[in-house]
Amino acid sequence: MTFVAGRGDSRLRLDQVVALHVTHVSRMSRTVAQRWIEDGCVAVDGVPARRSSHRVRTGAAITVTPPASAPLRQAPQPEPLDLDVLYEDADLIAVNKPAGMVVHPSYRNATGTLLNGLLWRLRGSGTNRLGLVSRLDKDTSGVLIVARSPGTHAHLQREAAAGRVKKEYVAITSGIPHPSVGVITLPLTRDPADRRRVVAAPTGVPSETRYRVMTRHDAGALVECELVTGRTHQIRVHLSASGWPIVGDPLYGAAHPAISRQALHAARLSFRHPRTGVPLVLEAPLPRDMAHLLGTMAT
Repeated sequence: MTFVAGRGDSRLRLDQVVALHVTHVSRMSRTVAQRWIEDGCVAVDGVPARRSSHRVRTGAAITVTPPASAPLRQAPQPEPLDLDVLYEDADLIAVNKPAGMVVHPSYRNATGTLLNGLLWRLRGSGTNRLGLVSRLDKDTSGVLIVARSPGTHAHLQREAAAGRVKKEYVAITSGIPHPSVGVITLPLTRDPADRRRVVAAPTGVPSETRYRVMTRHDAGALVECELVTGRTHQIRVHLSASGWPIVGDPLYGAAHPAISRQALHAARLSFRHPRTGVPLVLEAPLPRDMAHLLGTMAT
């Protein structure tokens, strides 16, 4: 498989990037990726990679040729799931993903994922290689784009790597960000004490989030965030490290009785259509649980 490194991959180690992108191999890990790199199974821009610690640049073309002995994950099966489709044509499909839905099958979530539902919806269309252009955590809702061909996927990845895909989120924070408009540029890295978490650290990779306070309440605020880079958990960590954790986020803040997940929603994606070049703006309305949370904060 060949993929283009996006902004979220920039300056990560090569073994990290391979482990993140190779999803069709069962029990994929950085240890497995390191072994493949040592065995010459990974190339960057056509040149065989020699070091797992190689820092990946945005836009790099990475080719991975897994060994024949690599155990493949069972192919995802179509499932009749209820999907909120925002846009669809022969090249791509955009969905408003609900909170609680996993995007791609894994050994922990083999069924009931967004991909299973898309395969059902597109059955009989000749589309059999879907590519995720953007990713959302299980408990983050909102707009997600899926390419219907490898060519469309590669094009949109290049556009994202070049900063031409604008990703805007809304979050409800505990505390009010100040100033009301600003930029957070804290470098991010994995927490060495807990691999589930990401932390701000001087040794991390450069990360940038632009934010704007939309409405204020006594207990917090509704904040619009634009991802300039796309690191794992970036908005959640940036807001928490700045002193304004997202409400309901037990990993970087605290749970909340009025919402069962982090109050974070991918509200808008803007980009040019890969075939026509026509500007597209895809929006997903604020979900009910976040609207309810705002109502409790306003009273």
